[in-house]
Amino acid sequence: WARELDEHTPERLAILSDLGRAIRDGELVLHFQPRVALQYGFIEGFEALVRWQHPRLGLLPSGQFVPFAESTEVIQSLTCWVVRAALEQLAQWNASLPRLTMAVNISMRNLHDRTCPDRLAEIVREVGVDPGVVEYEVTETAIMSDPEAARTALSRIIANGSRLAIDDFGTGYSSLAWLEKLPVDVLKIDRSFVSELTEGARRDAIVRSTIGLAHSLELGVVAEGI
Repeated sequence: WARELDEHTPERLAILSDLGRAIRDGELVLHFQPRVALQYGFIEGFEALVRWQHPRLGLLPSGQFVPFAESTEVIQSLTCWVVRAALEQLAQWNASLPRLTMAVNISMRNLHDRTCPDRLAEIVREVGVDPGVVEYEVTETAIMSDPEAARTALSRIIANGSRLAIDDFGTGYSSLAWLEKLPVDVLKIDRSFVSELTEGARRDAIVRSTIGLAHSLELGVVAEGI
Protein backbone atom coordinates (compact mmCIF):
# COMPACT_ATOMS: atom_id res chain seq x y z
CA TRP A 1 0.00 0.00 0.00
CA ALA A 2 1.21 3.52 -0.79
CA ARG A 3 -0.79 6.63 0.06
CA GLU A 4 -0.02 8.36 -3.24
CA LEU A 5 -1.58 5.41 -5.11
CA ASP A 6 -4.71 5.22 -2.98
CA GLU A 7 -7.68 6.66 -4.89
CA HIS A 8 -9.85 6.67 -1.75
CA THR A 9 -7.94 8.90 0.64
CA PRO A 10 -10.10 11.51 2.41
CA GLU A 11 -8.36 14.29 0.47
CA ARG A 12 -9.11 12.76 -2.93
CA LEU A 13 -12.66 11.88 -2.03
CA ALA A 14 -13.22 15.44 -0.83
CA ILE A 15 -11.93 16.86 -4.12
CA LEU A 16 -14.15 14.52 -6.10
CA SER A 17 -17.16 15.44 -3.96
CA ASP A 18 -16.47 19.16 -4.40
CA LEU A 19 -15.96 18.90 -8.16
CA GLY A 20 -19.61 18.36 -8.98
CA ARG A 21 -20.50 21.44 -6.96
CA ALA A 22 -17.65 23.40 -8.56
CA ILE A 23 -19.07 22.71 -12.03
CA ARG A 24 -22.50 23.95 -10.96
CA ASP A 25 -21.19 26.99 -9.04
CA GLY A 26 -18.89 28.27 -11.76
CA GLU A 27 -15.54 27.64 -10.04
CA LEU A 28 -13.94 26.18 -13.15
CA VAL A 29 -12.03 28.43 -15.55
CA LEU A 30 -10.37 27.88 -18.90
CA HIS A 31 -6.88 28.85 -19.91
CA PHE A 32 -6.11 28.86 -23.62
CA GLN A 33 -2.84 27.63 -25.11
CA PRO A 34 -2.23 29.08 -28.59
CA ARG A 35 -1.32 26.92 -31.55
CA VAL A 36 1.07 28.64 -33.94
CA ALA A 37 1.47 27.68 -37.61
CA LEU A 38 5.27 27.69 -37.91
CA GLN A 39 5.30 27.99 -41.68
CA TYR A 40 3.29 31.22 -41.53
CA GLY A 41 4.02 32.51 -38.03
CA PHE A 42 0.44 33.23 -36.98
CA ILE A 43 -1.93 31.78 -34.39
CA GLU A 44 -4.31 29.34 -36.06
CA GLY A 45 -6.18 28.19 -32.97
CA PHE A 46 -6.16 27.33 -29.28
CA GLU A 47 -6.33 24.38 -26.91
CA ALA A 48 -8.67 24.72 -23.92
CA LEU A 49 -7.05 23.83 -20.58
CA VAL A 50 -9.37 23.55 -17.60
CA ARG A 51 -8.40 24.90 -14.18
CA TRP A 52 -10.27 24.89 -10.87
CA GLN A 53 -10.35 28.04 -8.76
CA HIS A 54 -10.80 26.13 -5.53
CA PRO A 55 -12.06 28.31 -2.65
CA ARG A 56 -9.61 26.72 -0.19
CA LEU A 57 -6.77 25.25 -2.25
CA GLY A 58 -6.39 28.02 -4.81
CA LEU A 59 -5.95 27.52 -8.55
CA LEU A 60 -5.63 23.80 -9.29
CA PRO A 61 -4.20 22.47 -12.58
CA SER A 62 -6.14 19.76 -14.38
CA GLY A 63 -3.78 17.03 -13.18
CA GLN A 64 -4.99 17.51 -9.62
CA PHE A 65 -8.66 16.80 -10.31
CA VAL A 66 -9.33 15.48 -13.84
CA PRO A 67 -7.87 11.99 -13.09
CA PHE A 68 -10.33 11.69 -10.18
CA ALA A 69 -13.21 12.76 -12.41
CA GLU A 70 -12.20 10.14 -14.99
CA SER A 71 -12.81 7.43 -12.42
CA THR A 72 -16.48 8.41 -12.08
CA GLU A 73 -19.36 9.73 -14.14
CA VAL A 74 -18.41 13.27 -13.11
CA ILE A 75 -16.15 13.29 -16.18
CA GLN A 76 -19.24 13.49 -18.42
CA SER A 77 -20.43 16.74 -16.84
CA LEU A 78 -16.89 18.11 -16.74
CA THR A 79 -16.26 17.39 -20.42
CA CYS A 80 -19.55 18.95 -21.48
CA TRP A 81 -18.79 22.07 -19.43
CA VAL A 82 -15.34 22.45 -20.96
CA VAL A 83 -16.58 21.93 -24.51
CA ARG A 84 -19.40 24.45 -24.13
CA ALA A 85 -17.25 27.09 -22.40
CA ALA A 86 -14.44 26.68 -24.94
CA LEU A 87 -16.75 26.94 -27.94
CA GLU A 88 -18.57 29.95 -26.52
CA GLN A 89 -15.20 31.70 -26.25
CA LEU A 90 -14.30 30.56 -29.76
CA ALA A 91 -17.55 32.00 -31.11
CA GLN A 92 -16.62 35.39 -29.65
CA TRP A 93 -13.14 35.29 -31.18
CA ASN A 94 -14.43 34.09 -34.55
CA ALA A 95 -16.66 37.14 -34.80
CA SER A 96 -13.52 39.14 -35.66
CA LEU A 97 -11.02 36.36 -36.45
CA PRO A 98 -12.84 33.69 -38.46
CA ARG A 99 -11.56 30.13 -38.81
CA LEU A 100 -9.69 29.98 -35.51
CA THR A 101 -9.81 26.41 -34.21
CA MET A 102 -10.41 25.04 -30.72
CA ALA A 103 -9.00 21.79 -29.34
CA VAL A 104 -10.62 20.10 -26.33
CA ASN A 105 -9.52 16.98 -24.48
CA ILE A 106 -11.87 14.04 -24.01
CA SER A 107 -11.21 10.88 -22.02
CA MET A 108 -11.70 7.19 -22.64
CA ARG A 109 -14.58 7.21 -20.16
CA ASN A 110 -16.31 9.72 -22.44
CA LEU A 111 -15.91 7.25 -25.30
CA HIS A 112 -17.56 4.51 -23.23
CA ASP A 113 -20.65 6.69 -22.75
CA ARG A 114 -23.00 6.00 -25.66
CA THR A 115 -24.73 9.34 -25.19
CA CYS A 116 -21.52 11.38 -25.37
CA PRO A 117 -21.35 11.81 -29.18
CA ASP A 118 -24.91 13.15 -29.31
CA ARG A 119 -24.30 15.52 -26.39
CA LEU A 120 -21.14 16.93 -27.95
CA ALA A 121 -22.87 17.42 -31.30
CA GLU A 122 -25.76 19.17 -29.54
CA ILE A 123 -23.36 21.58 -27.81
CA VAL A 124 -21.72 22.46 -31.14
CA ARG A 125 -25.14 23.16 -32.67
CA GLU A 126 -26.35 25.21 -29.71
CA VAL A 127 -23.23 27.39 -29.60
CA GLY A 128 -23.41 27.81 -33.36
CA VAL A 129 -19.79 27.25 -34.40
CA ASP A 130 -18.67 25.42 -37.51
CA PRO A 131 -18.00 21.78 -36.50
CA GLY A 132 -14.90 21.87 -38.70
CA VAL A 133 -13.08 24.22 -36.32
CA VAL A 134 -13.61 21.88 -33.33
CA GLU A 135 -10.88 19.34 -32.58
CA TYR A 136 -11.21 16.59 -29.97
CA GLU A 137 -8.00 15.26 -28.45
CA VAL A 138 -7.62 11.75 -27.02
CA THR A 139 -4.39 10.38 -25.63
CA GLU A 140 -2.65 7.54 -27.40
CA THR A 141 -2.73 5.48 -24.19
CA ALA A 142 -6.50 5.89 -23.81
CA ILE A 143 -7.14 4.81 -27.38
CA MET A 144 -4.96 1.73 -27.14
CA SER A 145 -6.65 0.58 -23.94
CA ASP A 146 -9.59 -0.46 -26.14
CA PRO A 147 -8.90 0.49 -29.77
CA GLU A 148 -12.00 -1.11 -31.27
CA ALA A 149 -14.35 0.68 -28.88
CA ALA A 150 -12.39 3.89 -29.38
CA ARG A 151 -12.71 3.67 -33.15
CA THR A 152 -16.48 3.18 -32.95
CA ALA A 153 -17.02 6.03 -30.47
CA LEU A 154 -14.63 8.45 -32.18
CA SER A 155 -16.26 7.82 -35.55
CA ARG A 156 -19.59 8.86 -34.03
CA ILE A 157 -18.11 11.91 -32.30
CA ILE A 158 -16.55 13.33 -35.47
CA ALA A 159 -19.44 12.34 -37.74
CA ASN A 160 -20.69 15.94 -37.67
CA GLY A 161 -17.49 17.20 -39.27
CA SER A 162 -15.22 17.83 -36.27
CA ARG A 163 -11.58 16.74 -36.21
CA LEU A 164 -9.66 14.20 -34.12
CA ALA A 165 -6.14 14.51 -32.70
CA ILE A 166 -4.07 11.83 -30.97
CA ASP A 167 -2.50 13.53 -27.95
CA ASP A 168 0.83 12.57 -26.31
CA PHE A 169 1.80 10.62 -29.42
CA GLY A 170 4.96 8.59 -28.86
CA THR A 171 4.42 7.81 -25.17
CA GLY A 172 2.15 4.80 -25.59
CA TYR A 173 2.48 1.51 -27.39
CA SER A 174 0.21 2.06 -30.33
CA SER A 175 0.07 -0.13 -33.38
CA LEU A 176 0.55 1.65 -36.69
CA ALA A 177 -2.19 -0.58 -38.05
CA TRP A 178 -4.64 1.17 -35.70
CA LEU A 179 -3.33 4.55 -36.74
CA GLU A 180 -4.45 3.69 -40.25
CA LYS A 181 -7.89 2.55 -39.07
CA LEU A 182 -8.73 5.41 -36.71
CA PRO A 183 -10.38 8.56 -38.12
CA VAL A 184 -7.36 10.69 -37.16
CA ASP A 185 -6.62 14.19 -38.50
CA VAL A 186 -3.72 15.34 -36.31
CA LEU A 187 -0.81 13.81 -34.38
CA LYS A 188 0.48 15.75 -31.35
CA ILE A 189 4.09 14.86 -30.60
CA ASP A 190 4.50 14.52 -26.85
CA ARG A 191 6.31 17.35 -25.08
CA SER A 192 8.87 14.95 -23.63
CA PHE A 193 10.40 14.70 -27.11
CA VAL A 194 9.96 18.36 -28.05
CA SER A 195 11.31 19.88 -24.83
CA GLU A 196 14.67 18.14 -25.20
CA LEU A 197 14.86 18.20 -28.97
CA THR A 198 18.38 19.63 -29.03
CA GLU A 199 19.71 17.23 -26.40
CA GLY A 200 20.53 14.36 -28.73
CA ALA A 201 20.36 12.97 -32.24
CA ARG A 202 17.94 10.22 -31.27
CA ARG A 203 15.21 12.61 -30.11
CA ASP A 204 15.72 14.64 -33.27
CA ALA A 205 15.33 11.46 -35.33
CA ILE A 206 12.16 10.45 -33.48
CA VAL A 207 10.53 13.85 -34.04
CA ARG A 208 11.57 13.96 -37.71
CA SER A 209 10.29 10.44 -38.34
CA THR A 210 6.97 11.22 -36.63
CA ILE A 211 6.54 14.34 -38.75
CA GLY A 212 7.35 12.30 -41.85
CA LEU A 213 4.85 9.61 -40.83
CA ALA A 214 2.11 12.21 -40.28
CA HIS A 215 2.75 13.89 -43.62
CA SER A 216 2.83 10.57 -45.47
CA LEU A 217 -0.62 9.81 -44.02
CA GLU A 218 -1.81 13.33 -44.91
CA LEU A 219 -2.22 14.23 -41.24
CA GLY A 220 -1.49 17.48 -39.47
CA VAL A 221 1.25 17.42 -36.85
CA VAL A 222 1.62 19.54 -33.71
CA ALA A 223 4.64 19.95 -31.45
CA GLU A 224 3.08 19.92 -27.98
CA GLY A 225 3.71 22.97 -25.80
CA ILE A 226 6.27 22.96 -23.01
